[in-house]
Amino acid sequence: MKNSAPFLSKDHKQNKYLQSYLSPIGWLILEASNFGLTRITLTETNNVKQRPCIFTSDAQVQLQEYFNMERTSFDIPFDLKGYSEFALKVWAALIKIPFGKTMSYKELSISLGDVKAIRAVGTTNGKNPIPIIIPCHRVIGSDGSLTGYALGLDIKKQLLILENPRKFGQIQTKLAF
Repeated sequence: MKNSAPFLSKDHKQNKYLQSYLSPIGWLILEASNFGLTRITLTETNNVKQRPCIFTSDAQVQLQEYFNMERTSFDIPFDLKGYSEFALKVWAALIKIPFGKTMSYKELSISLGDVKAIRAVGTTNGKNPIPIIIPCHRVIGSDGSLTGYALGLDIKKQLLILENPRKFGQIQTKLAF
């Protein structure tokens, strides 16, 4: 990420911007403030009143490039004001997990300096408001099992296969749903 402080925003009145995007995994609702992307949610329908901005538009373009296997990292500012310092630290660590690689919850806890924080790391990972772009899908169980994912384990598996088809057992060039 080019932005040296991707999670911070200024204390000003913030507008809310929304843009829906039909991705290979379903409808994604991209939300942003005046300062950056705030949330990505998966929904079954497109019933959002569109109010795009540069952050939602850039997110859509970059997500499409990711799904087309043309992008391995994202460059979008985040506005995650209101989250704990611990959550921001966990999500910053997730961004450092390289495309196509995975890390266990235990390894993530150790990288954050506290092996005993596994549960807190797992809980925080599950509350990631910007999945895919903040790649919480790259965190797996110590035994290699796919555990927990807010968008569903099937989607987690498909994202991991997209990023590393040899490791996750299938060769494909696009997401297959």
